[in-house]
Amino acid sequence: MLLLLHGWTASADLNWFAVYSTLAEHFRVIAMDHRGHGRGIRTFAPFRLADCADDAASLLNELGINSAIPVGYSMGGPVALLMWRRHRDMVNGLMLCATAGSFSHSRSERMAFLGLTGLGALARFTPRSARVLLTERLFLRRKTGKWGPWAISQVELHDWRMVLEAGHAIGAFTSLEWLKEIDVPTSHIITLRDPVIPVKRQLALFSGITNAHAVRIDAEHDAIVAQAPQMAQMIINGVHSIIERSDSATA
Repeated sequence: MLLLLHGWTASADLNWFAVYSTLAEHFRVIAMDHRGHGRGIRTFAPFRLADCADDAASLLNELGINSAIPVGYSMGGPVALLMWRRHRDMVNGLMLCATAGSFSHSRSERMAFLGLTGLGALARFTPRSARVLLTERLFLRRKTGKWGPWAISQVELHDWRMVLEAGHAIGAFTSLEWLKEIDVPTSHIITLRDPVIPVKRQLALFSGITNAHAVRIDAEHDAIVAQAPQMAQMIINGVHSIIERSDSATA
């Protein structure tokens, strides 16, 4: 069973729509919207990636599913890693795509993520009309020229206060100190031309996990849509590798 965990500013459908049917031919597939994204949980509490991991575990419990393989894309990668750390008995393996174990190293990167905290605070305390305007100016107007109406409708579902806080949470996240503790089979798809998550960050995650398997794709961060058939097959192969390694370990 695959639990699909989407990236920042996406929704489950926006992230995974192009590969749903192909993955479903091979596995049972469940996808969820993270807090503040799409139809995800709304709360006045600050956004935490750990809460997203707990939400994922709670969803499996509600569905009567004992365990799954989280498939984490971009921000979904840290959620998958935290799900392993906080709910180890529910994680059979990790399928990581276009993601990293740490996102903010340089001073300029840290300042950029910190700036999202201020925008998140503004969205929290300003009237709804101001938040709508903030949403349009920051995100939608930049993308309406390239995105279709359905994609725009998905983004319009977001609670942008929570999404902006999520950006700060991503910037503050690091798993590098405990990656070596990961004891489940792991597969990783590395996007070689990714302008969002540099290859060196993706490779640091891969090299930090003992016996992880990696494949590379000549693609940018939107590979899951732009090169959907190839990505779907890579995920299928990566999950089969996880299952094979898990079976070998228990034989």
